[in-house]
Amino acid sequence: MDSKLERLRILSAVVALSAMIGAGAAHADPKGLWLAQDGSRVRVGPCGAALCGALVSVEPPTDPATGKPWTDKNNPDEARRSRPLVGVLVFISMIPDGAGKWAGRLYNADKGETISGHLVEIDEGTLRVEGCSGVLCGGQSMSRIK
Repeated sequence: MDSKLERLRILSAVVALSAMIGAGAAHADPKGLWLAQDGSRVRVGPCGAALCGALVSVEPPTDPATGKPWTDKNNPDEARRSRPLVGVLVFISMIPDGAGKWAGRLYNADKGETISGHLVEIDEGTLRVEGCSGVLCGGQSMSRIK
């Protein structure tokens, strides 16, 4: 009888340890406000079952060529070129793709192109954005503001 009780205790300890280890491997949470290397700010939040990120500010706030707020002037869709850049989704339909990693589409407003890409949480305060355009691949790190 004591051996059964001892085995039950060991089994309980193993289950508890497994639960703690599994909790550490759960997906991280990139929702919040992030600062890009160029000074732009992106708010990441839910959009349906996925995550999206919208520009909430750009630096500088005005286009030096026009003296007016930036527009999506490089968008391949001519009808969208006059829309304000603030509010445009730059992370689109990002879904979990492993621990601390999301896959989806990235919009590069500088080139007006949408590419496949990833968000990778480096640590609690750093989010890496990675993507490829043709054979060229690159990325940048963003810092958490909130």
